[in-house]
Amino acid sequence: MQAENSIQHHGFQQDHNFKIIDLKAGLRLNKRRLLFCIALVTSTLAQFTASAQLTVFNVSSSEISESRKISVQQQFEIEDVIESSTTLTYGLGRNWEAGINVINLDFNPNNRHIEVNDTSMTKPFAPLVLANSQKVFELNKTFSIGIGAVAGTNLTAHHQRFVYYGYSNLVASVGSEEQYQFAAGPYISNHRYLGEGPVYGAQIAVDAGIWNEKFHLLGDWISGNHQKGKLSLGFEVFLSRRLPLSVGWQRSNADGSQAAVVQLTLLAK
Repeated sequence: MQAENSIQHHGFQQDHNFKIIDLKAGLRLNKRRLLFCIALVTSTLAQFTASAQLTVFNVSSSEISESRKISVQQQFEIEDVIESSTTLTYGLGRNWEAGINVINLDFNPNNRHIEVNDTSMTKPFAPLVLANSQKVFELNKTFSIGIGAVAGTNLTAHHQRFVYYGYSNLVASVGSEEQYQFAAGPYISNHRYLGEGPVYGAQIAVDAGIWNEKFHLLGDWISGNHQKGKLSLGFEVFLSRRLPLSVGWQRSNADGSQAAVVQLTLLAK
């Protein structure tokens, strides 16, 4: 899921409440936690494959990882900063999954700094480490309901705070191979996750397999004039049966700023 997964920045701004750390010095960043999360994700990517797309771009597709399978998705949003979001989920069976996210890892290429926020709620806290979980209830062959959430804390040495994002999707899957999927539903969160703006709203996602498992059109939208609120449109190309690459364009609801998004997913053998 990349609900499980996704964030856009609107440029680098100086603010006494918005701190910056040097990569070499690692000031205020809890290095052990960050290195642990990176090592966990890296080792998982090296040893496991994934079974389902976790998000379209920013909205969960409400597809559950197969039982005893690891799903991994890596996304980069590129504007003035490069934001990394990594999501890992494990299929628990019976339409349950759970996992971990490392998001809001924002690198500024101009000064080679990672941007850190652990006090100001005008912007999302960053970086974050989150647990994720989702359950899908199948209503019939076409419709299902997905209920999920991510929750955790910021990766700084001080001022650690609780963040969360919860949602519910009504999902429709149509077509001979269910290659057309639509999801929509409400969400609720807090300012530490979203930034300044409303803390509840709606989300919508579309995944259209024009040439199923070869070329898909993708789109999603999260409501609200906060930093998570945006429209994303793009496409997905399967470099191989196990390696779909998604590329898209994003537009912020708040100020109309634009960004590129690149997303790579590993599929099960």
